[in-house]
Amino acid sequence: MITFSEQQLKIPKLQRPVYLVTAGQSKFDRAFPDKRTEELCVDAFVMASNLLDMSAAELKTYIHSCYYGHFADHFGDQLLGESVIHDRLGLDPLGNVGVKTGGATGGSTIWEGLKAVASGYSDCVLVMGWERMDEVPTDEGNFLISCAADKDWESPLGHIYTGYYAVMAQRYWQIFGKSEESFRKTLAEIAVKHHGYARFNPYAQSPMDITVDDVLNSPVVAYPLRALDCCLMSVGAACTILCDEDTAMKLTANSKNKPLRIWCAAGSHTLRPADRRDMDIPLLPNETPDQYKDLGERFPGGDRYPGFTGFLAARIAAYYGYGMAGITDPTEDLDVVELHDAFTISDVQTYEDIGIRPYGEGRDYVESGDCYHINPNTGEPGKLPSNLSGGLIGCMHAVGATGIMQTFEIASHLWNRWEELHGDEQVWKAFDREKPEDWTNLQVKGAKRGMAISHAGVGSHVTSTILMDPDHLLKQDV
Repeated sequence: MITFSEQQLKIPKLQRPVYLVTAGQSKFDRAFPDKRTEELCVDAFVMASNLLDMSAAELKTYIHSCYYGHFADHFGDQLLGESVIHDRLGLDPLGNVGVKTGGATGGSTIWEGLKAVASGYSDCVLVMGWERMDEVPTDEGNFLISCAADKDWESPLGHIYTGYYAVMAQRYWQIFGKSEESFRKTLAEIAVKHHGYARFNPYAQSPMDITVDDVLNSPVVAYPLRALDCCLMSVGAACTILCDEDTAMKLTANSKNKPLRIWCAAGSHTLRPADRRDMDIPLLPNETPDQYKDLGERFPGGDRYPGFTGFLAARIAAYYGYGMAGITDPTEDLDVVELHDAFTISDVQTYEDIGIRPYGEGRDYVESGDCYHINPNTGEPGKLPSNLSGGLIGCMHAVGATGIMQTFEIASHLWNRWEELHGDEQVWKAFDREKPEDWTNLQVKGAKRGMAISHAGVGSHVTSTILMDPDHLLKQDV
Protein backbone atom coordinates (compact mmCIF):
# COMPACT_ATOMS: atom_id res chain seq x y z
CA MET A 1 0.00 0.00 0.00
CA ILE A 2 1.48 3.33 -1.06
CA THR A 3 1.43 6.19 1.43
CA PHE A 4 2.61 9.79 1.09
CA SER A 5 5.17 11.45 3.31
CA GLU A 6 4.52 14.72 5.11
CA GLN A 7 7.06 16.39 2.83
CA GLN A 8 5.30 15.15 -0.30
CA LEU A 9 1.96 16.50 0.91
CA LYS A 10 3.40 19.90 1.79
CA ILE A 11 1.33 22.65 0.16
CA PRO A 12 3.38 24.73 -2.33
CA LYS A 13 3.87 28.39 -1.47
CA LEU A 14 4.32 31.17 -4.01
CA GLN A 15 6.99 33.73 -3.20
CA ARG A 16 4.65 36.53 -4.30
CA PRO A 17 1.08 36.80 -5.63
CA VAL A 18 0.51 36.24 -9.34
CA TYR A 19 -2.25 37.86 -11.38
CA LEU A 20 -3.92 37.04 -14.69
CA VAL A 21 -4.69 40.31 -16.46
CA THR A 22 -5.95 39.26 -19.87
CA ALA A 23 -6.39 36.33 -22.21
CA GLY A 24 -7.31 35.70 -25.82
CA GLN A 25 -8.07 32.96 -28.27
CA SER A 26 -8.58 32.31 -31.95
CA LYS A 27 -11.49 30.68 -33.68
CA PHE A 28 -11.37 26.89 -33.26
CA ASP A 29 -12.11 24.50 -36.10
CA ARG A 30 -11.24 21.11 -37.56
CA ALA A 31 -9.16 22.74 -40.27
CA PHE A 32 -7.83 26.11 -41.41
CA PRO A 33 -6.68 25.60 -45.01
CA ASP A 34 -6.16 29.33 -45.47
CA LYS A 35 -4.48 30.28 -42.20
CA ARG A 36 -1.07 29.48 -40.76
CA THR A 37 -0.51 28.51 -37.13
CA GLU A 38 1.37 31.70 -36.37
CA GLU A 39 -1.58 33.75 -37.66
CA LEU A 40 -3.88 31.97 -35.18
CA CYS A 41 -1.43 32.78 -32.39
CA VAL A 42 -1.39 36.42 -33.50
CA ASP A 43 -5.21 36.41 -33.40
CA ALA A 44 -5.15 35.20 -29.80
CA PHE A 45 -2.50 37.74 -28.77
CA VAL A 46 -4.31 40.65 -30.45
CA MET A 47 -7.52 39.69 -28.64
CA ALA A 48 -5.66 39.68 -25.33
CA SER A 49 -4.26 43.16 -26.00
CA ASN A 50 -7.66 44.45 -27.11
CA LEU A 51 -9.21 43.34 -23.80
CA LEU A 52 -6.70 45.64 -22.11
CA ASP A 53 -7.59 48.49 -24.49
CA MET A 54 -4.04 48.67 -25.77
CA SER A 55 -2.23 47.71 -28.93
CA ALA A 56 -0.37 44.44 -29.30
CA ALA A 57 2.85 46.45 -29.71
CA GLU A 58 2.28 48.21 -26.41
CA LEU A 59 1.49 44.99 -24.57
CA LYS A 60 4.68 43.40 -25.87
CA THR A 61 6.77 46.08 -24.14
CA TYR A 62 5.77 44.63 -20.75
CA ILE A 63 6.62 40.98 -21.49
CA HIS A 64 9.86 39.62 -20.05
CA SER A 65 9.74 35.87 -20.83
CA CYS A 66 7.50 33.53 -22.80
CA TYR A 67 6.12 30.00 -22.29
CA TYR A 68 4.75 28.08 -25.26
CA GLY A 69 2.80 24.84 -25.31
CA HIS A 70 1.99 22.51 -28.17
CA PHE A 71 1.43 18.79 -27.95
CA ALA A 72 3.09 17.27 -30.99
CA ASP A 73 5.73 18.47 -33.45
CA HIS A 74 4.44 15.76 -35.81
CA PHE A 75 1.24 17.65 -36.63
CA GLY A 76 2.91 20.79 -37.92
CA ASP A 77 6.01 19.05 -39.31
CA GLN A 78 8.11 21.58 -37.43
CA LEU A 79 10.54 20.91 -34.63
CA LEU A 80 11.06 23.80 -32.20
CA GLY A 81 7.74 25.26 -33.26
CA GLU A 82 7.76 27.59 -30.27
CA SER A 83 10.67 29.48 -31.85
CA VAL A 84 8.63 30.07 -34.99
CA ILE A 85 5.73 31.49 -32.99
CA HIS A 86 8.04 33.59 -30.78
CA ASP A 87 9.70 35.05 -33.88
CA ARG A 88 6.40 35.80 -35.65
CA LEU A 89 5.04 37.52 -32.54
CA GLY A 90 8.09 39.78 -32.64
CA LEU A 91 9.33 38.78 -29.19
CA ASP A 92 12.99 37.95 -29.91
CA PRO A 93 15.41 38.21 -28.11
CA LEU A 94 13.35 37.45 -24.98
CA GLY A 95 13.84 34.05 -23.39
CA ASN A 96 11.30 31.39 -24.24
CA VAL A 97 10.74 27.70 -23.64
CA GLY A 98 8.41 25.02 -25.01
CA VAL A 99 6.25 22.80 -22.80
CA LYS A 100 4.85 19.36 -23.63
CA THR A 101 2.75 17.24 -21.27
CA GLY A 102 0.24 15.66 -23.65
CA GLY A 103 -3.34 16.80 -23.15
CA ALA A 104 -2.30 18.81 -20.07
CA THR A 105 0.11 20.95 -22.09
CA GLY A 106 -2.01 24.10 -21.82
CA GLY A 107 -2.30 23.85 -18.04
CA SER A 108 1.37 22.91 -17.66
CA THR A 109 2.37 25.96 -19.69
CA ILE A 110 0.39 28.15 -17.29
CA TRP A 111 2.09 26.32 -14.40
CA GLU A 112 5.53 27.18 -15.77
CA GLY A 113 4.65 30.80 -16.52
CA LEU A 114 3.14 31.29 -13.08
CA LYS A 115 6.29 29.99 -11.37
CA ALA A 116 8.43 32.47 -13.31
CA VAL A 117 6.38 35.38 -11.96
CA ALA A 118 6.01 33.94 -8.46
CA SER A 119 9.77 33.44 -8.16
CA GLY A 120 10.56 37.01 -9.19
CA TYR A 121 12.37 35.98 -12.38
CA SER A 122 9.84 37.86 -14.53
CA ASP A 123 7.25 40.51 -13.71
CA CYS A 124 5.19 39.76 -16.83
CA VAL A 125 5.05 36.62 -18.95
CA LEU A 126 3.22 35.45 -22.04
CA VAL A 127 1.68 31.98 -21.91
CA MET A 128 0.65 30.78 -25.37
CA GLY A 129 -0.60 27.40 -26.60
CA TRP A 130 -1.76 26.02 -29.94
CA GLU A 131 -2.21 22.88 -31.99
CA ARG A 132 -2.20 22.13 -35.71
CA MET A 133 -4.17 18.92 -36.25
CA ASP A 134 -5.38 19.38 -39.81
CA GLU A 135 -2.22 18.66 -41.79
CA VAL A 136 -2.43 14.88 -41.37
CA PRO A 137 -5.41 12.56 -42.04
CA THR A 138 -7.68 11.88 -39.07
CA ASP A 139 -6.56 8.27 -38.70
CA GLU A 140 -2.92 9.30 -38.67
CA GLY A 141 -3.71 12.06 -36.18
CA ASN A 142 -5.38 9.56 -33.88
CA PHE A 143 -2.30 7.32 -34.19
CA LEU A 144 0.02 10.19 -33.26
CA ILE A 145 -2.11 11.16 -30.24
CA SER A 146 -2.22 7.54 -29.10
CA CYS A 147 1.58 7.55 -28.87
CA ALA A 148 1.22 9.69 -25.72
CA ALA A 149 0.73 6.43 -23.85
CA ASP A 150 2.92 3.48 -22.97
CA LYS A 151 3.53 2.11 -26.46
CA ASP A 152 4.62 -1.29 -25.15
CA TRP A 153 1.30 -1.87 -23.39
CA GLU A 154 -1.45 0.52 -24.49
CA SER A 155 -0.78 0.70 -28.23
CA PRO A 156 -1.98 -2.89 -28.87
CA LEU A 157 -5.45 -1.63 -27.87
CA GLY A 158 -5.70 -0.14 -31.33
CA HIS A 159 -3.52 2.98 -31.53
CA ILE A 160 -6.46 5.20 -30.66
CA TYR A 161 -7.01 6.96 -27.35
CA THR A 162 -10.68 6.09 -27.22
CA GLY A 163 -9.61 2.47 -26.86
CA TYR A 164 -7.71 3.30 -23.70
CA TYR A 165 -10.66 5.12 -22.18
CA ALA A 166 -13.10 2.43 -23.27
CA VAL A 167 -11.42 0.01 -20.84
CA MET A 168 -11.74 2.58 -18.06
CA ALA A 169 -15.36 3.25 -19.01
CA GLN A 170 -16.22 -0.45 -18.94
CA ARG A 171 -14.65 -0.87 -15.52
CA TYR A 172 -16.30 2.24 -14.08
CA TRP A 173 -19.68 1.32 -15.55
CA GLN A 174 -19.44 -2.17 -14.05
CA ILE A 175 -18.45 -1.03 -10.55
CA PHE A 176 -19.87 2.42 -9.91
CA GLY A 177 -22.52 2.40 -12.62
CA LYS A 178 -23.49 -1.13 -11.50
CA SER A 179 -23.92 -2.00 -15.18
CA GLU A 180 -27.15 0.01 -15.24
CA GLU A 181 -28.36 1.37 -18.57
CA SER A 182 -29.29 4.57 -16.71
CA PHE A 183 -25.59 5.27 -16.13
CA ARG A 184 -24.88 5.04 -19.86
CA LYS A 185 -27.63 7.59 -20.42
CA THR A 186 -26.03 9.89 -17.84
CA LEU A 187 -22.83 9.83 -19.89
CA ALA A 188 -24.86 10.76 -22.96
CA GLU A 189 -26.40 13.70 -21.09
CA ILE A 190 -22.90 15.13 -20.68
CA ALA A 191 -22.38 15.11 -24.45
CA VAL A 192 -25.81 16.71 -25.01
CA LYS A 193 -24.97 19.43 -22.49
CA HIS A 194 -21.54 20.26 -23.89
CA HIS A 195 -22.50 20.27 -27.56
CA GLY A 196 -25.52 22.33 -26.53
CA TYR A 197 -23.50 24.98 -24.70
CA ALA A 198 -21.16 25.18 -27.69
CA ARG A 199 -24.12 26.58 -29.66
CA PHE A 200 -23.75 29.85 -27.73
CA ASN A 201 -19.97 30.10 -28.18
CA PRO A 202 -18.78 31.68 -31.46
CA TYR A 203 -15.28 30.22 -30.98
CA ALA A 204 -16.62 26.64 -30.67
CA GLN A 205 -16.06 24.01 -33.31
CA SER A 206 -18.97 21.62 -32.75
CA PRO A 207 -22.27 23.23 -31.72
CA MET A 208 -25.11 20.72 -31.81
CA ASP A 209 -28.72 20.59 -30.68
CA ILE A 210 -28.88 16.84 -29.94
CA THR A 211 -30.60 14.35 -27.65
CA VAL A 212 -29.49 11.43 -25.49
CA ASP A 213 -30.74 9.08 -28.22
CA ASP A 214 -28.57 10.86 -30.78
CA VAL A 215 -25.52 10.17 -28.63
CA LEU A 216 -26.48 6.53 -28.01
CA ASN A 217 -27.10 5.99 -31.73
CA SER A 218 -23.87 7.63 -32.90
CA PRO A 219 -21.19 5.25 -34.22
CA VAL A 220 -19.25 3.15 -31.74
CA VAL A 221 -15.59 4.19 -31.60
CA ALA A 222 -14.53 1.81 -28.81
CA TYR A 223 -17.35 0.30 -26.79
CA PRO A 224 -19.05 1.74 -24.79
CA LEU A 225 -17.80 5.09 -26.10
CA ARG A 226 -19.46 6.45 -29.20
CA ALA A 227 -18.52 9.27 -31.53
CA LEU A 228 -20.49 11.91 -29.60
CA ASP A 229 -18.86 10.82 -26.32
CA CYS A 230 -15.46 11.90 -27.62
CA CYS A 231 -13.54 15.16 -27.74
CA LEU A 232 -12.71 16.99 -30.93
CA MET A 233 -9.59 17.15 -33.07
CA SER A 234 -8.98 20.86 -33.48
CA VAL A 235 -6.83 23.70 -34.72
CA GLY A 236 -6.48 26.94 -32.81
CA ALA A 237 -4.56 29.02 -30.29
CA ALA A 238 -5.08 30.63 -26.89
CA CYS A 239 -2.96 32.80 -24.62
CA THR A 240 -2.87 34.64 -21.34
CA ILE A 241 -0.70 37.24 -19.63
CA LEU A 242 0.49 36.67 -16.05
CA CYS A 243 2.02 39.44 -13.93
CA ASP A 244 3.11 40.56 -10.52
CA GLU A 245 0.81 42.99 -8.71
CA ASP A 246 2.45 46.27 -9.78
CA THR A 247 2.52 45.30 -13.46
CA ALA A 248 -1.03 43.98 -13.27
CA MET A 249 -2.29 47.33 -12.01
CA LYS A 250 -0.50 49.20 -14.79
CA LEU A 251 -1.81 46.89 -17.52
CA THR A 252 -5.43 47.06 -16.37
CA ALA A 253 -5.54 50.77 -15.55
CA ASN A 254 -7.74 51.55 -18.57
CA SER A 255 -9.44 48.19 -18.99
CA LYS A 256 -12.66 46.50 -17.91
CA ASN A 257 -10.48 43.58 -16.82
CA LYS A 258 -9.82 43.31 -13.12
CA PRO A 259 -6.55 41.54 -12.27
CA LEU A 260 -7.43 38.04 -11.09
CA ARG A 261 -5.39 36.09 -8.58
CA ILE A 262 -4.17 32.84 -10.07
CA TRP A 263 -2.74 29.63 -8.63
CA CYS A 264 -1.71 26.55 -10.57
CA ALA A 265 -0.73 23.14 -9.21
CA ALA A 266 0.20 19.85 -10.84
CA GLY A 267 0.11 16.11 -10.23
CA SER A 268 1.19 13.04 -12.17
CA HIS A 269 0.79 9.28 -12.29
CA THR A 270 2.23 6.34 -14.21
CA LEU A 271 1.84 6.44 -17.97
CA ARG A 272 0.74 2.79 -17.90
CA PRO A 273 -2.49 2.44 -15.85
CA ALA A 274 -1.70 -1.17 -14.95
CA ASP A 275 1.31 0.11 -12.96
CA ARG A 276 -0.94 2.11 -10.63
CA ARG A 277 -0.58 0.45 -7.26
CA ASP A 278 -3.34 0.25 -4.68
CA MET A 279 -3.28 3.01 -2.05
CA ASP A 280 -5.41 4.79 0.50
CA ILE A 281 -7.44 7.54 -1.14
CA PRO A 282 -5.60 10.83 -0.45
CA LEU A 283 -8.28 12.95 1.19
CA LEU A 284 -9.25 16.42 0.01
CA PRO A 285 -10.26 19.11 2.54
CA ASN A 286 -13.98 18.29 2.22
CA GLU A 287 -13.51 14.54 2.76
CA THR A 288 -13.15 12.27 5.80
CA PRO A 289 -11.85 8.68 6.16
CA ASP A 290 -15.32 7.50 7.26
CA GLN A 291 -16.66 8.50 3.84
CA TYR A 292 -14.82 5.60 2.24
CA LYS A 293 -14.67 2.92 4.92
CA ASP A 294 -17.54 0.94 3.35
CA LEU A 295 -16.73 1.78 -0.29
CA GLY A 296 -16.16 -1.88 -1.22
CA GLU A 297 -19.51 -2.85 0.28
CA ARG A 298 -21.45 -0.15 -1.55
CA PHE A 299 -19.56 -0.71 -4.80
CA PRO A 300 -18.08 -4.23 -4.89
CA GLY A 301 -14.65 -4.02 -6.48
CA GLY A 302 -14.45 -0.27 -5.98
CA ASP A 303 -12.23 -0.24 -2.93
CA ARG A 304 -9.02 -0.48 -4.97
CA TYR A 305 -7.80 3.08 -5.53
CA PRO A 306 -7.19 4.37 -8.12
CA GLY A 307 -7.49 1.23 -10.25
CA PHE A 308 -8.86 1.97 -13.71
CA THR A 309 -11.59 4.23 -12.35
CA GLY A 310 -9.87 7.27 -10.88
CA PHE A 311 -7.15 9.84 -11.56
CA LEU A 312 -4.62 10.21 -8.74
CA ALA A 313 -2.90 13.00 -10.69
CA ALA A 314 -6.12 15.05 -10.66
CA ARG A 315 -6.58 14.43 -6.94
CA ILE A 316 -3.02 15.56 -6.16
CA ALA A 317 -3.31 18.65 -8.40
CA ALA A 318 -6.56 19.55 -6.63
CA TYR A 319 -5.03 18.86 -3.21
CA TYR A 320 -2.13 21.24 -3.83
CA GLY A 321 -4.30 23.83 -5.58
CA TYR A 322 -6.96 23.88 -2.87
CA GLY A 323 -4.30 24.22 -0.21
CA MET A 324 -2.65 27.15 -2.00
CA ALA A 325 -5.92 28.99 -2.64
CA GLY A 326 -7.73 28.16 0.63
CA ILE A 327 -10.49 26.05 -0.92
CA THR A 328 -12.14 23.69 1.56
CA ASP A 329 -15.10 22.52 -0.54
CA PRO A 330 -15.16 23.11 -4.31
CA THR A 331 -18.95 22.95 -4.53
CA GLU A 332 -19.25 25.74 -1.97
CA ASP A 333 -16.15 27.81 -2.70
CA LEU A 334 -16.18 27.82 -6.52
CA ASP A 335 -18.76 29.37 -8.85
CA VAL A 336 -17.80 27.86 -12.21
CA VAL A 337 -15.43 25.15 -13.50
CA GLU A 338 -14.03 23.97 -16.82
CA LEU A 339 -13.14 20.26 -16.71
CA HIS A 340 -11.20 18.11 -19.16
CA ASP A 341 -14.00 16.15 -20.84
CA ALA A 342 -11.79 14.28 -23.30
CA PHE A 343 -14.49 11.62 -23.06
CA THR A 344 -17.76 11.63 -21.16
CA ILE A 345 -16.35 9.00 -18.80
CA SER A 346 -13.25 11.08 -17.96
CA ASP A 347 -15.55 13.97 -17.07
CA VAL A 348 -17.32 11.81 -14.47
CA GLN A 349 -14.05 10.43 -13.11
CA THR A 350 -12.72 13.96 -12.65
CA TYR A 351 -15.78 15.05 -10.62
CA GLU A 352 -14.69 12.57 -7.98
CA ASP A 353 -10.97 13.17 -7.96
CA ILE A 354 -11.34 16.93 -7.48
CA GLY A 355 -13.91 16.48 -4.72
CA ILE A 356 -17.05 17.75 -6.43
CA ARG A 357 -18.57 14.39 -5.52
CA PRO A 358 -17.25 11.54 -3.36
CA TYR A 359 -15.36 8.75 -5.07
CA GLY A 360 -17.87 6.46 -6.81
CA GLU A 361 -20.71 9.00 -6.83
CA GLY A 362 -19.77 11.25 -9.75
CA ARG A 363 -22.94 10.57 -11.70
CA ASP A 364 -24.92 12.57 -9.12
CA TYR A 365 -23.24 15.81 -10.23
CA VAL A 366 -24.98 15.43 -13.59
CA GLU A 367 -28.22 13.83 -12.41
CA SER A 368 -28.74 16.45 -9.68
CA GLY A 369 -28.48 19.24 -12.26
CA ASP A 370 -25.73 21.00 -10.29
CA CYS A 371 -23.41 21.03 -13.32
CA TYR A 372 -25.81 22.98 -15.56
CA HIS A 373 -26.04 26.73 -16.06
CA ILE A 374 -29.72 26.38 -15.24
CA ASN A 375 -30.60 23.23 -13.32
CA PRO A 376 -33.07 21.34 -15.54
CA ASN A 377 -34.70 19.81 -12.46
CA THR A 378 -35.43 23.05 -10.62
CA GLY A 379 -35.22 25.89 -13.14
CA GLU A 380 -32.79 27.64 -10.79
CA PRO A 381 -29.09 28.39 -11.45
CA GLY A 382 -26.87 25.32 -11.20
CA LYS A 383 -24.86 25.08 -8.00
CA LEU A 384 -21.54 24.68 -9.81
CA PRO A 385 -21.88 24.99 -13.60
CA SER A 386 -19.25 23.17 -15.64
CA ASN A 387 -17.95 23.45 -19.20
CA LEU A 388 -20.14 26.33 -20.30
CA SER A 389 -17.68 26.80 -23.18
CA GLY A 390 -18.78 23.45 -24.57
CA GLY A 391 -15.62 21.83 -23.24
CA LEU A 392 -13.40 19.57 -25.29
CA ILE A 393 -16.48 17.77 -26.63
CA GLY A 394 -18.29 20.85 -27.93
CA CYS A 395 -15.77 23.69 -28.17
CA MET A 396 -12.35 22.27 -29.06
CA HIS A 397 -9.34 20.19 -28.16
CA ALA A 398 -6.49 22.00 -29.91
CA VAL A 399 -4.32 20.25 -27.36
CA GLY A 400 -1.64 22.81 -26.52
CA ALA A 401 -4.28 25.54 -26.26
CA THR A 402 -6.96 23.61 -24.37
CA GLY A 403 -6.00 24.34 -20.76
CA ILE A 404 -5.49 28.01 -21.68
CA MET A 405 -8.88 28.20 -23.41
CA GLN A 406 -10.46 26.80 -20.24
CA THR A 407 -8.72 29.49 -18.18
CA PHE A 408 -9.89 32.18 -20.61
CA GLU A 409 -13.45 30.95 -20.14
CA ILE A 410 -13.23 31.06 -16.34
CA ALA A 411 -11.75 34.56 -16.47
CA SER A 412 -14.57 35.80 -18.72
CA HIS A 413 -17.09 34.85 -16.03
CA LEU A 414 -15.09 36.46 -13.21
CA TRP A 415 -14.73 39.65 -15.25
CA ASN A 416 -18.48 39.56 -15.93
CA ARG A 417 -17.62 39.77 -19.65
CA TRP A 418 -18.92 36.39 -20.86
CA GLU A 419 -21.92 37.93 -22.65
CA GLU A 420 -19.77 40.60 -24.28
CA LEU A 421 -17.12 38.15 -25.47
CA HIS A 422 -19.50 35.43 -26.70
CA GLY A 423 -22.53 37.40 -27.81
CA ASP A 424 -20.88 40.02 -30.01
CA GLU A 425 -22.46 39.85 -33.47
CA GLN A 426 -19.20 41.01 -35.05
CA VAL A 427 -17.33 38.00 -33.66
CA TRP A 428 -19.93 35.59 -35.07
CA LYS A 429 -19.71 37.29 -38.48
CA ALA A 430 -15.90 37.38 -38.46
CA PHE A 431 -15.86 33.63 -37.86
CA ASP A 432 -18.51 33.04 -40.54
CA ARG A 433 -20.78 31.42 -37.98
CA GLU A 434 -24.48 32.01 -37.54
CA LYS A 435 -25.57 33.18 -34.13
CA PRO A 436 -28.57 31.04 -33.13
CA GLU A 437 -31.92 32.76 -32.68
CA ASP A 438 -32.20 31.26 -29.21
CA TRP A 439 -28.72 32.44 -28.21
CA THR A 440 -28.50 32.40 -24.42
CA ASN A 441 -26.25 34.37 -22.11
CA LEU A 442 -24.40 31.79 -20.01
CA GLN A 443 -22.71 34.33 -17.74
CA VAL A 444 -22.57 32.91 -14.19
CA LYS A 445 -23.98 35.82 -12.23
CA GLY A 446 -21.81 37.06 -9.41
CA ALA A 447 -18.98 34.60 -10.19
CA LYS A 448 -15.96 35.29 -7.98
CA ARG A 449 -13.95 32.06 -8.12
CA GLY A 450 -13.39 29.33 -10.69
CA MET A 451 -11.11 26.48 -11.66
CA ALA A 452 -9.89 24.72 -14.82
CA ILE A 453 -8.58 21.15 -14.93
CA SER A 454 -6.08 20.30 -17.70
CA HIS A 455 -5.46 16.57 -18.11
CA ALA A 456 -3.16 14.31 -20.11
CA GLY A 457 -3.18 10.71 -21.22
CA VAL A 458 -5.24 8.41 -19.05
CA GLY A 459 -4.34 10.64 -16.12
CA SER A 460 -0.55 10.82 -16.43
CA HIS A 461 -0.38 14.62 -15.92
CA VAL A 462 -3.03 16.96 -14.51
CA THR A 463 -3.01 20.63 -13.53
CA SER A 464 -5.54 22.64 -11.55
CA THR A 465 -5.66 26.36 -12.36
CA ILE A 466 -7.64 28.44 -9.86
CA LEU A 467 -8.74 32.03 -10.46
CA MET A 468 -10.25 34.39 -7.91
CA ASP A 469 -11.45 37.96 -7.72
CA PRO A 470 -8.84 39.44 -5.34
CA ASP A 471 -11.63 41.00 -3.26
CA HIS A 472 -13.05 37.53 -2.61
CA LEU A 473 -10.05 35.47 -1.55
CA LEU A 474 -10.58 32.54 0.77
CA LYS A 475 -7.38 33.14 2.71
CA GLN A 476 -5.05 36.06 3.05
CA ASP A 477 -1.42 36.01 2.01
CA VAL A 478 1.01 35.38 4.84
